[in-house]
Amino acid sequence: MLNAFASRMGNLPRDSRDTLFLLLVIAWVLSPQTAYLPWWCSALAGAVLIWRGTLAYCSRALPGRWWLLALLVITIAATLFTYKTLLGRDAGVTLLVVLITLKTLELRARRDAFVVFFLGFFCMLSNFFHSQSLLTAFSMLLGLLGLMTVLVNAHMPVGKPPLTHAAKTAGWMALLGAPVMVVLFLLFPRLAPLWGVPGDATTARSGLSEKMQIGNIARLALDDSVALRIKFEDTPPQQKDMYFRGPVLSSFDGREWRPPFFSFAASYGVTANLTISGAPIRYEVTMEPTSRAWLMVLDAAPESPVLAGYQSVMQDDLQWLANRPVTELVRYQAQSYTTFKHGPTQAVSGLREFVELPPGFNPRTLALAAQIRSEARYATAGSDTLVQAVLERLHNGGYTYTLEPGVSGKDTADEFWFDRKEGFCEHIASAFVVLMRALDVPARIVTGYQGGERNAVDGFWVVRNSDAHAWAEVWQEGLGWVRVDPTSAVSPGRTGTFERLTLPQGVVGQALRTISPGFAAQLRATWEAVNNGWNQWVLNYTQGRQLNLLKNIGFESPSWEHLSYILIGAIVLASAAGGVWTLWDNTQHDPWLRLLARARKRLAKAGIESTAATSPRKLAGMVLAKGSPTCSQAGHAQDQMFHDWLIQLEIQRYAVDVADINPDHAHMQKTRLKQLQQQFGTLVWPA
Repeated sequence: MLNAFASRMGNLPRDSRDTLFLLLVIAWVLSPQTAYLPWWCSALAGAVLIWRGTLAYCSRALPGRWWLLALLVITIAATLFTYKTLLGRDAGVTLLVVLITLKTLELRARRDAFVVFFLGFFCMLSNFFHSQSLLTAFSMLLGLLGLMTVLVNAHMPVGKPPLTHAAKTAGWMALLGAPVMVVLFLLFPRLAPLWGVPGDATTARSGLSEKMQIGNIARLALDDSVALRIKFEDTPPQQKDMYFRGPVLSSFDGREWRPPFFSFAASYGVTANLTISGAPIRYEVTMEPTSRAWLMVLDAAPESPVLAGYQSVMQDDLQWLANRPVTELVRYQAQSYTTFKHGPTQAVSGLREFVELPPGFNPRTLALAAQIRSEARYATAGSDTLVQAVLERLHNGGYTYTLEPGVSGKDTADEFWFDRKEGFCEHIASAFVVLMRALDVPARIVTGYQGGERNAVDGFWVVRNSDAHAWAEVWQEGLGWVRVDPTSAVSPGRTGTFERLTLPQGVVGQALRTISPGFAAQLRATWEAVNNGWNQWVLNYTQGRQLNLLKNIGFESPSWEHLSYILIGAIVLASAAGGVWTLWDNTQHDPWLRLLARARKRLAKAGIESTAATSPRKLAGMVLAKGSPTCSQAGHAQDQMFHDWLIQLEIQRYAVDVADINPDHAHMQKTRLKQLQQQFGTLVWPA
């Protein structure tokens, strides 16, 4: 069957073969979009491409314009229904994807093909709206080479030129254009984010949320993607001290924790009041987009993170917030102290906000608090004693740490303390804070990331979404807010030896870990180091780094004017160098002999051997005598084209010199030689 299919493909007309290759390239370019497009758009685009491929393979006629009009109306209506508009990024990309596939149904002339080519380039760029990862860039590089191959092939002469020849030409074009691309990337003024389109702040992103519903962080723990990359200047802190602070939650409605809608705590004495001690820890954070305004820093950072293009402010709960959502990859420097105190050290009225509980929830937990308080040793005990008592209950009460505790009902704390006795970090932290508040101890929940792992390849510390964590802060007399991680009482390895709960891996990942765990870990570390290099040097090549490049060159106060001067100078210098090389090359070699040598080299690949003394006319005769290997009509036409080209090459060199009759003869000879050089690039022989 495969042989029959290969034979059928070899006998297809050129337009059918070229169309099938074009459809394959379009499918490759559009495939990454399927994760972000509406299901109907992906289904419609796939169906149209398969339909068009079937028509090309079977050499059938294209559908009428009424079909195209009907599909276009359906597309517009479906887009309006999905997005309520035809404008904007998502609606525009959806229309673009469908329009390029519909355009393939009217490929009747070269002009139609050119429209598809350039729509393909736009679709290729639209993939970067959603992801600028190294994998996406590599995938689109292949798509670019495919589109350039199709474009070169469309300009080749009649017959069936091999796609490998067009691909080779496209590859050389891309390679020659690479230096220009690098210069423009380094020196073209960067007046906007990388792709010049602001991020969509309303798009959901994987990561922490501004609220915590029981089970949210457990689901996030299944996401192994990178959230932060940290580069420490000096010795990093211990893993057990790596708490990256995120949203602080103090309002509880029985099911969900969230920041208070409006808090009077600061007005009544509950302020940051941060005091630090010990040596500072300096580090640089590369944070993935979150579409949220918070900036993750190691607890606790007294000074604002240095982030170009953003302003930030520290809240009374020590969380740092930027002046706008972070919708692109950002990098910032920060300085933190792992030894610190914050909050009021003496009781103030604002602390009453942190002992409030919704009525009608968790009656058994409230009863447990009353029972603890009824014991003589706890009747007048301070908050530190009560905290230790609850942590001891967690450690010795048969509680377990799990990713799959089941679905919680109305009374989440009661279920944890008395029924299930198992949960993930947010189950444990929530139940702990509810019990502490029931004991009349001010407490709140802090969410963020805990821990990290060092990549041995590039030395960066990687914090993943699976490191998302929830812990508690309890107020203590004389100390202020004190971090308490109740999960450590249930599972000390969670923060002590960096143990993580994970679901079973996929077949490929499990096989790699079974065969060679070390190789799987090294492979992952290498890939993440390469991807981090892409993030650091390409995606994070910001305006500041561009101006720093000018400083390294020697400019004391670089500006955009200096950058423009350097860019113009580089272009002029490159043009001058190219012109000088061309003049030198022409004086060192006879272009006619060089062109004849290229022809002999191509003929040698076809089995026609010759020497430097063999004339073009004799070579032309050998071409006709050898004949095309395909023995087809198209092959004979290509033989004749190569024969005629060799005859014209000889005429150009050895025609009667009529310079005395026509003074422009020398100029005409040069022009004719250039034409022959261009024609040689389009000749396809052997077929």
